[in-house]
This record gives sequence, C-alpha cells and structure tokens, in this order.
Amino acid sequence: LLGLENLQRADAAGPVILLPKHQSTWETFAFPGLMPRPLCYVFKRELLLIPFFGWAMARLDMIHIDRSQRAQAWNRVAEQGQQHMARGKWVIMFPEGTRTTRGSQGVYKAGGTRLAVTTGASVLPIAVTSARCWPRKSFMLRPGVIDVSIGPLISSVGREPAELMSEVEAWIEGEMRRLDPAAYSAHSTP
Repeated sequence: LLGLENLQRADAAGPVILLPKHQSTWETFAFPGLMPRPLCYVFKRELLLIPFFGWAMARLDMIHIDRSQRAQAWNRVAEQGQQHMARGKWVIMFPEGTRTTRGSQGVYKAGGTRLAVTTGASVLPIAVTSARCWPRKSFMLRPGVIDVSIGPLISSVGREPAELMSEVEAWIEGEMRRLDPAAYSAHSTP
C-alpha cells in the first residue's frame, strides 16, 4: 500500500469520495478492509440480478443506480451520497464505470467529481494493479503482487467537475504506468 500518508490525511478530512482504477472484482472485496472508514459503493443496478452476489449486495447499504435513467440516477447519487457522507462513510465510485483490461484505459466520467463539487467533498484518486492477479471477466486467479497507490487528497472547492476529473485521470493513469510499465509498453500514453 503506497501513499499511506494520503490515506491518513483523508481520514482526518471531511467527506471523501474515492475514485479508484477498476481492473477486477478484487477492489470490491479488498477496499473495505484497506480503508479506515466504512465505504458506500455506487454501482449499476444490473449487479443486483447476479444470483447470490447481487442478492447479498441488495442487503447492504449502498447506492444502486439505473444508468439508463440518467437524471434519476444522478439525483439518487447526490441525495444518498450526501446522507452516507454525513454518517462518516466514504463514497466510492469507479470513474471508468466498469472494469478495464490490464494496460488499457476507459473513458473517465465526471460523476464522482460532480458529486464532490456538489457536496464539497474531497476526492482521493487510487491506482490499483489488480488485473495482474485477477483479470477482468476471469475466474482464474494468478499469484502475484497487487499494488495499491493512494494519491493526494484533492479539494473540490471552486472546481468544475470535468476539470477535476481530468486531474484525477492524469494522476491515476500516470501512476498506473509507473506501477505496471510492462502492461502499458504496447499501448500509447494518455
């Protein structure tokens, strides 16, 4: 775990939204144990349909959204996100929206930074190399080391969501290339 001092700063700060790279299911299971605060995931409602896993998720106090209903989804995230943060939880949103293949980069969407700007929460970018050991859409686990790098806490005060997300994206993607250069050597830089 790199950037422990950034995690400690975040724990001492007010509301925080975690914005991690999403390469595998590992983040979903590991982050609650790595973070000093309870987490509230924002996730797509379709996951509730997965037998057992989805049923268990439905019982947790999380924010599930219907991505086909954009306005309603945003209102739900804003309202429930504010409530969860008021209770001391950290909201976690994957800015690329879905898991990405090792060495690739998805489109960063500004929902997490929009929530931060709306609520005054700070954002915490996180780079994670989980696809080394648990590739996207695979049940096969590989032995190895997963690096988790916690970036600097970034204030949302006075910022625009798109501009703030550009800063988050630049940090995450730069850090991914530093942590896992072999995965990105065949791909172009951001």
